[in-house]
This record gives sequence, structure tokens and C-alpha cells, in this order.
Amino acid sequence: MADTQFDLIIIGSGPGGYVGAIRAAQLGLKTAVIEKDKTYGGTCLNVGCIPSKALLESSEHYQAAQHDLAAHGVKVSKVDLDLPTMQARKDKVVKTNTEGIAFLFKKNKITPFNGMGKIVAAGKVEVKGADGNTQILTAKNIVIATGSVPVELPFLKYDEKRIVSNTGALALDQVPKSMIVVGGGVIGLELGSVWQRLGAKVTVIEYANRLGGTMDQDCMNVLKKSMEKEGMSFLLSTKVTGSKVGNDGVEVTYESLTDGKASSMKADVVLVSTGRKAFSAGVGCEEMGIQKDPQGRIIVDKHYQTNVPGIYAIGDVIAGPMLAHKAEEEGVALAEILAGGAGHVNYDTVPGVIYTHPEIASVGITEEFAKEKGLEINVGKFPFMANGRARAKGYTEGFVKIIADKKTDKILGAHMVGPSVSELIHEVIVCMEFGGSSEDLARSFHAHPTLSEVVREAALAVEKRQRQM
Repeated sequence: MADTQFDLIIIGSGPGGYVGAIRAAQLGLKTAVIEKDKTYGGTCLNVGCIPSKALLESSEHYQAAQHDLAAHGVKVSKVDLDLPTMQARKDKVVKTNTEGIAFLFKKNKITPFNGMGKIVAAGKVEVKGADGNTQILTAKNIVIATGSVPVELPFLKYDEKRIVSNTGALALDQVPKSMIVVGGGVIGLELGSVWQRLGAKVTVIEYANRLGGTMDQDCMNVLKKSMEKEGMSFLLSTKVTGSKVGNDGVEVTYESLTDGKASSMKADVVLVSTGRKAFSAGVGCEEMGIQKDPQGRIIVDKHYQTNVPGIYAIGDVIAGPMLAHKAEEEGVALAEILAGGAGHVNYDTVPGVIYTHPEIASVGITEEFAKEKGLEINVGKFPFMANGRARAKGYTEGFVKIIADKKTDKILGAHMVGPSVSELIHEVIVCMEFGGSSEDLARSFHAHPTLSEVVREAALAVEKRQRQM
């Protein structure tokens, strides 16, 4: 019989929950994690970040074999798509990662419980297993880390076959001839690009007049142009009004927000990616009187504590960007606070990435935001086209843009579009974490030839000192 008394109980084993649990255990807290699903890792590891990156990687290899390798003198006479093998590889990547969490729980002496966790009283959580049996766990502190779920539109109900969320879009057993993506954000652009590369004709319908929400629009314009070149279509300032599922696909009706013109389009599959919402159903929030904001997110103080003492919340279920790495940092910070330390999260340096081709990566304020707020800034920008390594690789789309305070030269933001920018963004983040300036970054060695030199050149360009390579 497992022990039922703990220092800390975390409900949810996603990035926030499992990373927070590991840190708490490292700091000497007797920790338990409750997970309602069969595998650990939450949306990120099971039907989000990890499987989507596996398919993105595979689809890019497929496209390279079809179109890009010939320029390198590698001629492939016939390229066949084996989708079952591609999906099996994706599933294996997911399995390896989720099993890795189970190993980390065991290594750190964290006690896992499989079942639905519900807070029933101060310091008490009921766990209801799949077999219907229940048990009560007790702890000094309880953390809600239950994440988020896709927003479902009333006229586009998920069946995960024809009308799909990210879950269904990751598990299609054949390449659709056509796909409509409702929503031009991160999920829609990433998964839409996967199926576009594999052979689908993809159309993105976006309510706003821009893609990517608040992302830097110079970067988004480069990505949009690249995607259009590959055959993807975009309908911006367009509202989806209804749908009809038939034997031969889904007919979607929509209207233009600029002239009110109504139209319709049919596709084999419709991916709905209009955002996500906090998930805390069945956890006991209402019974315990835990306060939420109008968006359904749990309200917490600066130490992640709810209005009920001893109950905390982190990750997608509270305000802020719904990103795995944001949840992880909150989990670590809270564990350190509960252990008597001074946990802290710097929300000014949370990066955002769109893992398309080319990639987009962003941190801090945008040029547009600075102008709206009347901030005095200097902007440095440098293209990958002028970089020797990018030319050698054959990926020269895009640029790096760095925004610095005009008076102090402190870096306030960076926005990149191009090859490997999901990795390059982090040298700017580290510099920002130490309050660094564009000059600090510009004076730092960068090996030649590397893609990272574009970051240095952008830093030099803040003071108009960039060099052509």
C-alpha cells in the first residue's frame, strides 16, 4: 500500500507538474504526482510539442529529398512517402519521452498516482482510479498543474477524423488531398505546414488581419511568403460561420470582414486551431471556492498561491503565455518557494517559437509595441543572405532583429526568422537575463562560419556597425 501523506501533491504531470515535482524532491520535499491519463507528460509530450516536432522533422526530410538535395549534388530518383512508418517513429519518440518521466519519478523518489485528482478539503486530495476505487492523500501543499485544452467552436465540433484538434491532426492515417486550417497561430501554421509538405493543399483562414498574433510582423511576412511559395493559401480578416460534414469531406462557410462577402470551401480535413483554454474541470476549484478570472484561469499571487491557503496553481491553468517552458520555470520557482527559498520567473525573457520552415523565434518587446508605447529604441537587423554558413547550407531566408533601449543600449527584445533560430534566440535571452546591451553581444566572440554570426551582426547593426560576410 503506497504512502498517502506528503509534503507536496501536484495534480498533473505535464511540463509544469513533472519538472516542479523533480525540483521539490531534490529540495527534500516528500512529493506525489497525480495524473488522470495513462502516460505522463501532459499535452506537450503526448499530443503537442514533442509529436509535432517529430512530424515536422520527418516532413522536412521528405521535402528535402524531393526538392532540396539535388542542389547539393545528391540525386534521388524516386521518393516514396511511408506515412505509417513516419507516424510510428513519432509514436516511438513520444513513448521514449513519457517513459523517461516515469524513470525520473522513480529516480527522485516521487510517488505517482494514476487517476483523477480532486481537492476535497484543505490538505486533502481524492484520487479516483480508472477502476472507480478512490483513496485520500494528504499534504501540506497542493499544486494544480492541469494545463489547457483546445478551444472548440460550436459549429466545428471535434470528431478527430474530419474536424480535428491538434490531437487528431497528429494522428491522421493518410495524407488528405485538402485541409482547411482555422486559425493562423502557432499550432495551425506548424501542423498545416506538415501536411502541406506531405502533399495536402492547405488553406489557412484567420480572423485577424495578420498571422501569429503579437509576433513580429516582419518575421511573419517572411514566413507567409515562404509558405505561399510552397503552395499554402491564406484568407486573412475572414470569419468562419459554419460547417457541414459529408461523405466527401467538410464544407466550411466563411465571410470576409472587409466587405462582408460570404463564401464556402470544401476540404477532406479541417484543423481547428483557434487557441486553448485553461483546464481545471473536476479538480475541486468550485467546491473549494478557488477564484478564477473571466477567462476561466485560476487567480494566483506572486508566489502562485490561490485565495485558498495551501493551494497553488502553475502553467497553462493560470494567466500568461501557454508555453511548456513557462510552466516548467513556474514549477521550479514554486518548489523553491515551498522549500523556503526565493523562486523567481523573469516573464520578460519568455521566448516564443514557431517551428515552421523557416522558423520564427522571439523574445521581449516587438518594434511595433515600442512604437505604440512611445519608447525610444534603436533597431539592428541583419539578413541570413549575407551569412557564409547560411549560404553553404542553402537556407538564406530571413533575418535577425535586435531591439535596444536608445539611451542605455539594454536589449529589450529580439525577433528572428530563418534557419535554426529556435536555438539562436537563446544567446540573446541569456544576455537579457544579465541585463546585457547590444554592445555586450556585439563584442562577444562568435565562431566563423556559423549561423550565430547573424545574431552578432544584428547586435552590431544596432549602432550601424554591421559588416558584410
